[in-house]
Amino acid sequence: MSPVPAVGPAGTGGPAAVAGDDAAGLGRGRAAAFIAPALVLVAVFLVFPALWTLYLGTTDYRLTGIAASDPKFVGARNYGDVLGDGDFHRSLWLTLQFVVGSAVVGQTVVGFAIAWVMRDRSGPLRRLVEGLVLLAWVLPGSVIAFLWIALLDRDGGTLNALLGTPGTAWLLDHPMACVVVFNVWHGTAFSMMLYGAALGNVPPSHLETARLAGASTWQTLRDAVFPRIRGHALTSLLLISLWTFNDFTPFLITAGGPDGRSEIMSVYVYRTALGDGRLGFGAAISLIMILINLAIALVYLRVLRERGRRSAADRGRTAAAPAAGKGAAA
Repeated sequence: MSPVPAVGPAGTGGPAAVAGDDAAGLGRGRAAAFIAPALVLVAVFLVFPALWTLYLGTTDYRLTGIAASDPKFVGARNYGDVLGDGDFHRSLWLTLQFVVGSAVVGQTVVGFAIAWVMRDRSGPLRRLVEGLVLLAWVLPGSVIAFLWIALLDRDGGTLNALLGTPGTAWLLDHPMACVVVFNVWHGTAFSMMLYGAALGNVPPSHLETARLAGASTWQTLRDAVFPRIRGHALTSLLLISLWTFNDFTPFLITAGGPDGRSEIMSVYVYRTALGDGRLGFGAAISLIMILINLAIALVYLRVLRERGRRSAADRGRTAAAPAAGKGAAA
């Protein structure tokens, strides 16, 4: 009677590897069958649209007319036209204002401020504040847009009634400021939750030591809090910057107007590709937006990598100090 072979862990070369080469023992065929639906969805909704956009950007494709039925290959001409278009430059500048004002400054500062003030609170007050902030985040964009139009309306707007300024057309006189404030109100919840979790990782002893030492609030934040949450802050900045850069919700409030004064890049792409019917030109703008997003992400990764190197160097110096002391004592 032949001996029964010992069963070893999958993937280690033992008999268990006969069932499959992976840790679960499924085998490559069955493992591929499990992930195939996800790969199909990624290909249909991500890969194919990206490749189609890249192709459209090299053609004069339009929604109507001869170019719709028989588009011509134009190479990089669309990209040159985009970079030389004054509307593109204006849209890019407005988008930078939108990102810096509402994401980098607005959502980051307001989100951290709420998390900092609420860190030691408990009971109904904390639940009420967090509930209101989260409500602004989860409401559908169309509902939010209606609420803000009602708030800023010239004739019967709530803001004019509160300030006693009847007839002030906020959306016409200050469209970009309205869009920035709207996005801060809408997106602060994410920063609040992320910073709330980050502040929970700050040892209470650090805050107590700073308080006993007579440190001011700014000194406590600078020396005891910010060094501990720098990674969370970088992650929050990356995500909200990318989301804000590609946000289309302001279109529901101002539609890019008046006279293009709030036409950020996502609205500019929509107006060019669907409003004017220039799909090829709009695809070129979309690819440039993707490259800008990629640049933002690369800057973030570089900063995060440098921070990781400095942290590793600091840990190495800290570990080397006791060893050097022991050597000197010996």
